[in-house]
This record gives sequence, structure tokens and C-alpha cells, in this order.
Amino acid sequence: MKILVIGPSWVGDMMMSQSLYRTLKARYPEAIIDVMAPAWCRPLLSRMREVNEAIAMPLGHGALAIRERYRLGRSLRHKGYDRAYVLPNSFKSALVPFFAHIPERTGWRGEMRYGLLNDIRVLDKSAFPLMVERYVALAYEQGACDSALALPKPLLWPKLQVSEAERVTTCAAFNLDTTRQIIGFCPGAEFGPAKRWPHYHYATLAGKLIDAGYQVVLFGSAKDKAAGQEIVTALSDSQSAHCRNLAGDTQLEQAVILLSACQGVVTNDSGLMHIAAALDRPLVALYGPSSPDFTPPLSHRAKVIRLITGYLKVRKGGAEEGYHQSLIDITPDSVMTALSELLLTGKDN
Repeated sequence: MKILVIGPSWVGDMMMSQSLYRTLKARYPEAIIDVMAPAWCRPLLSRMREVNEAIAMPLGHGALAIRERYRLGRSLRHKGYDRAYVLPNSFKSALVPFFAHIPERTGWRGEMRYGLLNDIRVLDKSAFPLMVERYVALAYEQGACDSALALPKPLLWPKLQVSEAERVTTCAAFNLDTTRQIIGFCPGAEFGPAKRWPHYHYATLAGKLIDAGYQVVLFGSAKDKAAGQEIVTALSDSQSAHCRNLAGDTQLEQAVILLSACQGVVTNDSGLMHIAAALDRPLVALYGPSSPDFTPPLSHRAKVIRLITGYLKVRKGGAEEGYHQSLIDITPDSVMTALSELLLTGKDN
């Protein structure tokens, strides 16, 4: 059986989609699974054992480009796919499998995709509260799993592979201190400061960890560089010598490898959080307006700290510098305690 998956376009969603690939491979061990996704996803897909080939989606996010999608679908016809799974809910995401003449095309109804999908599922959000459950449910025949409770347990959570040789080589390439264990910080968040734990709290925690004998490494994109620098600047001279701001300095491939080398990770609700979880790193995930009820870190070695309930659709908090008060109220001491418990026990508490 040959399967084509039209994958998501966000880091966190891409990581959670691996649960579908793992479930399909468990059900159909001989299946060949290819995933079409933006080219930047290749460093993640290449570390998923279930994925045979990562096929680059050359069209930008949001582009309808029907003619180009037709050409792309037509170019895939020779591959002989038997099934397609379309994970995004958009109309355009279902076009390529349709144009590729893939016989069975499965996905949630989304933007009224009748005809494009011929195995169309109608989502009851209350029956599948977690995004990962919605992905996994597609691996089963229609009607077989009408709720998350009916899904076989345990769910196969995301799991990325990194070799020890890669860790050694990449840590050396960035001149990381081999005498101190690494604690990774992921202080960025895609949708702005409202989802970020304040930089001054990160700085306080970094100081505590460095004084305890760790080194701290900051991860993120180029737009997180300034926030990372604020953390480093807030440290004393002796402490800052053991804090590296690599935000914007690593390719995604390198960030994955370096995160796998971390003894623990402290992170906002972000794509890097889901990567750290898939690497089975002990991690403390800090939530504010966004909710872990839908996209929590999928790991038994993760602890979520959140002081409010419900979901608040805000892009900028009302407090100074755009932070949300619920994240400001999470103290460095409470995060230090949670992280120390994870590092001590090696499992969630």
C-alpha cells in the first residue's frame, strides 16, 4: 500500500501529525508513507522512521494556485498511491490528491470538500478534544472510532530520532561547554508576547540554573534573537559566560539535535515545545492564554504550568511589554521546582 499524506504547515502541527504516521505504520506494516509538506519540514520528517519520503510543497501558505496544484497532482500520478490523508482543513489542501487520481482520499470535512475527498469525516470537536486524537482517528475506517474514547490505547505519540554522534558533532560545532549539562530555553512564541513567559523571569531562572552548575542555551528563530539577548544581558558577567543565545543562529536540523542534547527544557507554548516532547526531554511547558487542553506537549516527562482556565484568543497581553498577566504570575521559583523534580525523578509528577 502506498500512502500520501498532505501534512500541516506549522511546526507543532507537523510534530503531532506523526502520531497518524505511526498509527498507519502499526496497522499496515508494509505501507509506504510519503508526506507532502513545506520544504522546511524535511529536517523533522527525515527523523520520523515511518516516513519514506518528504515531498516538498512548493506553493506558499495561503496560495490557491489551482493550475500549479493540478500540475503537481498530475506529476504524482506515476507513484501509484492507493490512499491519501489530507490533514489541513482547507479546500486547496485537498486539490493535489484529487488531481493525482488517488483512489481513496480521507480527511475531515473542513471547507466543504465534497468531491475532492471521497472518505469525508464530520468532526465532533467535543468527541475529539485533542488535535492529536483528530489526526489518529483518520487512520481508522469511518465509524470505527466515533470518539477519542474509542481510539486504541495508548496513542502512539511523536518520536524523533537523533544519534549520539550527531549530538557530539553539533555541540562541538557550536562550542558548547562539555563540562556542564545543558538546559534549553525556548522563549519565543509564534503569535507574539501574549504567549511568552517574560524575559526577565527567564533571566532569573537562568541565573539560578547557572549557579547550580548548568549551562543555558536559548533556541528560537531570528525574530527571537532580541528577546534572547535581553535574557543574557540581565545576567551577571560570570553567569552570562554560561548562557548562549542561539536564537536565529541554528537551522531547524541543528536545533533538533541540540534540543536532544539538553538535560531539560523550559519552553513557552510553541513548535519547539512539541519537538522537545518528541525528543523525550524532561520539559516544563508554560501556558497563558493558549490552552494545553487542545495541543499539550505529548510526553510523560512534561509538566504543564498554567494558572488560568479556558482559551483566550489574544495576541497581545495587557501588561507591560505585551506579556499576559497569567504568565507574569508564574514565578521563576515555581518553574525551578517543577524542573528540578523532573530532572530528579526522570518522569512527570
